[in-house]
Amino acid sequence: MTTIILLIISNVFMTFAWYGHLKYRTSPLWIAILASWSIAFFEYCFQVPANRIGSYEFSTAQLKVMQEVITLAVFCGFSVLYLKEDIKWNYLVGFGFMVVAVFFIFKKWS
Repeated sequence: MTTIILLIISNVFMTFAWYGHLKYRTSPLWIAILASWSIAFFEYCFQVPANRIGSYEFSTAQLKVMQEVITLAVFCGFSVLYLKEDIKWNYLVGFGFMVVAVFFIFKKWS
C-alpha cells in the first residue's frame, strides 16, 4: 500500500510539472521550464522511494503498469478539475484497455 500511495503523490506532482503550465500559456517558456523542473524534483522524491520499496513486492513490469494506470487516473482528474477539459468516451475505452493490461500483468499464470 505504501508503494501505491507514493506513486499517487508522485503522479500528482508529475502531472502538474508536465501539464500545469498549460493553464498559463502567456507566461514565458523559460518560466514554465523552471517551474516544471522545480515541481519535478518533488515528483522524484516520491517516485524513487515508491519504486525502491515496491521492488520488494512487485516485478518491474508490475510497477510500471501500476504507475501508468495511476498516471491516467490522476491525469483524468487533473484534466477535468484543473484544466476544465472533458473526458471523452474514447479516452475511457483506452483507460479500460490499461485496466485489462493490469489484469494480464498481475494474473498468476500456471
